[in-house]
Amino acid sequence: MKFTIVTLFPEFFEGPLTSGLIGRARDNGILDVRVVNLREYTLAKYKSCDDAPYGGGSGMVMMSDPLFRCLDEVKGGAFTMLTTPSGKPLTQDLVKEFSSKDEFCIICGRFEGIDERVSEKYVDCEISIGDYVLSGGEYAAMVIVDAVSRYIPGFMGNAESLDEESFEGYLLEYPCYTRPHEIEGLKVPDVLLSGNHAEIRKWRDAKRIEKTKRVRPDLYKRYCDEIDRRKA
Repeated sequence: MKFTIVTLFPEFFEGPLTSGLIGRARDNGILDVRVVNLREYTLAKYKSCDDAPYGGGSGMVMMSDPLFRCLDEVKGGAFTMLTTPSGKPLTQDLVKEFSSKDEFCIICGRFEGIDERVSEKYVDCEISIGDYVLSGGEYAAMVIVDAVSRYIPGFMGNAESLDEESFEGYLLEYPCYTRPHEIEGLKVPDVLLSGNHAEIRKWRDAKRIEKTKRVRPDLYKRYCDEIDRRKA
């Protein structure tokens, strides 16, 4: 799987792309991430890539011409995303959908946004990672790379763990415990020490449902709707 990230701050990615599972996947050749410095494509003085918006406003806008030149060179046939607070919310279902693709180009939004003509010509999907505003789209780009890469064969040490993670089947993950058995009067639930895997599975399923209903009633409703759909 290949990612091309277009950014004004390439140094942002130096740590995240060399650490943990992503760093190992890149070393093993199953993940290819290229970071492109947008400033290399501007003709403006001082390498600036932003300007005041037409019609007035308090913020600046990423200019179209550096992005046009950059994307004409690096995009190719890649599925292209723009990270923006006004984009489509990133969900696990959407991550799974993206994981079927082989090549991505991610444009990291900055300032008040980008010239709309860039979206019209190049962008396949605008993505938001939550209803809040960040300093820049680089944070969102790393979230997308990490979430999608987890579905690459060989990326995860234990691929089966994907089936038990939060949001699978619209349920959150069950509580986890490890040694010691007791700490400051707090004990590991007896069922997890029983060795009865059927009962452990039943307990974990019940806890997933219980937590989702309490913490994310919106997801719990989707879970119930899906159960009803399957029964119909």
